[in-house]
Amino acid sequence: MSTRLTPRTVFLLTLPPLLWAGNSIVGRLVHDQLPPVLLNLLRWVIAFALLWPLAGPVFRRDAGLWRYWKQYALLGLFGIGLYNTLQYMALQTSTPINVTLVASGMPVWMMLTGWLFFGVPVSRRQVAGAALSIAGVLLVLARGEWRHVLELRLVAGDLFMILATIAWSFYSWLLMRVREPAALRADWAGFLLAQVAFGVLCSGGFALGEQALGAAPVQWSWTLAAALLYVAVGPAVIAFRCWGEGVQAAGPSIGAFFVNLTPLFTAVLSSAFLGEAPHGYHATAFGLIVAGIVVSARR
Repeated sequence: MSTRLTPRTVFLLTLPPLLWAGNSIVGRLVHDQLPPVLLNLLRWVIAFALLWPLAGPVFRRDAGLWRYWKQYALLGLFGIGLYNTLQYMALQTSTPINVTLVASGMPVWMMLTGWLFFGVPVSRRQVAGAALSIAGVLLVLARGEWRHVLELRLVAGDLFMILATIAWSFYSWLLMRVREPAALRADWAGFLLAQVAFGVLCSGGFALGEQALGAAPVQWSWTLAAALLYVAVGPAVIAFRCWGEGVQAAGPSIGAFFVNLTPLFTAVLSSAFLGEAPHGYHATAFGLIVAGIVVSARR
């Protein structure tokens, strides 16, 4: 799939990586204050409460949602239940930079998922764009020296993030399968609330399993409350709203390249909040990632 990017589409696809970078930083900062699966559940319960006044009528019997409940259940499972749960689990043992770098394999997973499960062909431009973009990611991973790539060792968190990335690939392609009336998609709050409702049900089941396995108790504080509010409003409501519209405009394959901006935003935020200063190679990596976006989007 190829498309022409407009300034609006670029904005819609750039803002979510920035907010998701913040999500990784916050998730790491509070990883020892509450269990990861419970963190995801609380995040989306808050998001549900925020969206309800805007789109509560979407659940009325005559709203048309229930005829397509299976589609929304899958969106909620992959995009809200699995992806976010696995990401917070990854942050228990891996750093924000490493987690976002692993997630930057998104273009490859997106192309493979589209090709294998949705019958979408892969173009040479997309392959070339993926190569450029991944080169930028590897440059960050190598900290400006390619020999460091050979020293990389994956931990459990990295493996969780690979699974999360695959789940997000399915979510993005499912966004393109428009079967419900246009009015449901036109109401962004209702469209997102329907996904969140099913995602909360899935996350609730996962959280019960986590507690049954003996999860650590929650250490409540004002810092934790502020963190929950951020991850519910920014990376959840705002980012999902922008990503949904951006992906439907540009396509999942193009959107996947914008996800690769997340490690660079994470590096900048790590400098501000974790004391890790960015370096010159981050700018070079940014150029490679942007070049990958441009090449893959050209007709």
